[in-house]
Amino acid sequence: MYSQKHLLTASILLLSAFMVRAQYRSENLFYMTDSPEGLESFRRNAAQISIVCPQVFFMSKEGVLSGSVDPRLLEIAKANKVRVMPLIVNRGFNSSLLHTVVSNPVARKRAIGMMLIYAQQYGLDGWQFDMEGLNIEDRDSFTSFFSQTADSLHQYKLQLSAALVHTVENTGGTTAYLDFLFENWRAGYSFKELAEAGDFISIMSYDQHTRRTTPGPVAGADWVERIVEYLLAEGVPAAKLSLGIPSYSDYWFTDYTEEKGGFSNARQIGYTEVQYLLGKYAAKPIWNAKAGCNYAVWDNDGVFEYLFIEDAQSLKTKLGILEKYKLRGISVWVLGREDPAFWNTLGNMTKRKEL
Repeated sequence: MYSQKHLLTASILLLSAFMVRAQYRSENLFYMTDSPEGLESFRRNAAQISIVCPQVFFMSKEGVLSGSVDPRLLEIAKANKVRVMPLIVNRGFNSSLLHTVVSNPVARKRAIGMMLIYAQQYGLDGWQFDMEGLNIEDRDSFTSFFSQTADSLHQYKLQLSAALVHTVENTGGTTAYLDFLFENWRAGYSFKELAEAGDFISIMSYDQHTRRTTPGPVAGADWVERIVEYLLAEGVPAAKLSLGIPSYSDYWFTDYTEEKGGFSNARQIGYTEVQYLLGKYAAKPIWNAKAGCNYAVWDNDGVFEYLFIEDAQSLKTKLGILEKYKLRGISVWVLGREDPAFWNTLGNMTKRKEL
């Protein structure tokens, strides 16, 4: 017969084992803009971050890279063993600029050379392409440029990844709007080939709804899972797929300019402003089980306004998708806008993966 003390000890051991099993080992990538709130969030939460990707480098049509990395970010990253992989962006997600670069061997070579110089200057671990507005006609050229860059960086033990716009199908979809997105934002990426050439891809499984659409979730859980299933079916290995997660919420409202007159608009907001708006309009969040998120609706002088909220509760649902499909990790846009409870949920469900 076990004594009460032995039974208590056994129970504690079983509980500890359960807690270890419940924590999924995740490579936690976080994006960061050059902002006070972003830097402060990184400082406070670096212990839970595997990779930080500051959005600070831009590429011109000649392949010239310009930008810099905040030395404070580098100091925090070094102290916490966080890898630093800045984003390379075609400013304004200009599709014409992007076409010029990927089609020009000289510009491509110039860009790669500058990546190597900056990597040595700042002690970087690699780069992530965030090149958006990619037209369907530039698919092969972009894949070739990415593969060429990966080969060059790997020679110097640097990593390369890509942040890619989501898609759920190989057709234009059911509306003219979806056809526009497919041809100009989605179909330019060869997901399997990019995953094979680089170290991993971060799928931007957010912006399900935007200011150009009707109100709806930023990244509904059902929709996010559909993206994951599509990419896996396309041949992207789960071990190379990082799940995009938004930390921001979307607020829809009526707007007016002299040029456009009255129109429906939306903007991304942080969790502090979410709480401000809920308080201002005495609105109560409502849980949408299918989308796995809270939302709120209120009457502003006779006109409805909508708020779709990303918080710790919606994060929990998405982390369930991460574990279900055994994905590489998460890629979160963006540091400084998150629900403070985000970090407790992340820590309770995942354990930071390190090299």
